[in-house]
Amino acid sequence: MEDMKDWRRTHYSEEISPEMEGSEVVVAGWIHETRDLGGVAFVVLRDRAGKIQVTIPKKKVDEELAEKIISQVRETVVMVRGTVQKDERAPGNFELIPNDLKILSKSKTPLPMDVSGKVDAELDTRLNSRYMDLRKPEIGAVFKIRSKTLTEVRNYLENQGFLEITTPKMVATATEGGTDLFPISYFEKEAFLNQSPQLFKQMMMASGLDKVYEIGPIFRAEEHDTRRHLNESISIDVEQAFSDHNDVMQLLEDMIQHITEKVKKDCGKELQTLNHDLEIPETPFERVKYEEAIELAGEKGVDVVWGDDLPTPGEKAVGEEIGTYYYITEWPSEIKPFYALPEPENKEITRAFDLMHPRFELSSGAQRVHQIDLLEKRMTTQGLAPENFEFYIDSFKYGMPPHAGWGVGAERLLMALTGKENIREVTLFPRDRNRLTP
Repeated sequence: MEDMKDWRRTHYSEEISPEMEGSEVVVAGWIHETRDLGGVAFVVLRDRAGKIQVTIPKKKVDEELAEKIISQVRETVVMVRGTVQKDERAPGNFELIPNDLKILSKSKTPLPMDVSGKVDAELDTRLNSRYMDLRKPEIGAVFKIRSKTLTEVRNYLENQGFLEITTPKMVATATEGGTDLFPISYFEKEAFLNQSPQLFKQMMMASGLDKVYEIGPIFRAEEHDTRRHLNESISIDVEQAFSDHNDVMQLLEDMIQHITEKVKKDCGKELQTLNHDLEIPETPFERVKYEEAIELAGEKGVDVVWGDDLPTPGEKAVGEEIGTYYYITEWPSEIKPFYALPEPENKEITRAFDLMHPRFELSSGAQRVHQIDLLEKRMTTQGLAPENFEFYIDSFKYGMPPHAGWGVGAERLLMALTGKENIREVTLFPRDRNRLTP
């Protein structure tokens, strides 16, 4: 193996063009493919941005250097110093004639999986060797879009006056009650991994910060083993004071539209690699009342009793009918969390909403209860002991403004933006009931 010493990459593959003919550059990456045709050999070098052809005319390149390059196995990491030369037959209409080479890390053989795209691998095989899987352009493209998406979430919310916060992921009490919790050892106390930052972001509304958001992990010990569920995921959470459910619904749909526009504009290469035509949704999104949604599901053969959650086949039926993002509003009080505000004129329904993509639920939100007496009553009605939430309830005693908010699953948002059908495809290292490594 060789040391880089004073060598440094001067260009990624996408930064080199035929107009640079005669320029010497240094490129770095993995050997993707080698073809030795006798008098000339071609080595395809792959970096984060794409591929570049290194052409070795054996009569013009030093014999020892030519052999050194050609003899390397696939996925060996190298740096090549070479001269750019125009050639309309080469990818990008140019090639690199090598002047020198450094071998930084030799790859072992056989490879755990093929990264050239010639041999498909099962998803489990890919996830077991995720570092290899990501070398494929169509996989790397997903995570470049993911990075862009989270950047634009922050940009949008910061421009709207929101402050980023971080909240505890180890807690003593379940956010919403229930048993979907991962217990952890916390000295002599009982503790759990947090299901949601819900209680903490509501407490911030009593602080005067007014608008807060968090992008962070949540943990749910649900035994779902589906293409849409994980036990650890990233949640984009927002809470806004002096607002109702309509205010934060508008914020959410505008954010989705903004992100989609930015991804379509700035990630065109990645979308093309994925062969995905991303459509920018029109706002405002359609509002469908819960009662209308279950009626529509019934017409499609999915019977839902009023007061039950909408099952996956019901979501699919409504999504197929509407065909784009839409809200389900006016959910029954009994199936929404204690902090969802009931309608003053009809307490059987709440000011809660779900944002739906045609293929799945994307977000849940609501105007929250901000009166302490109603909050405690709803907690008790749902079988929760207010004394177990004293730290939370205290924040409602000394002036809590009306407020509303929502949470969006980052992975599901990525599924919507990339067209992927399995949530594991948009997660670097998924955690589900069967997978704890790598």
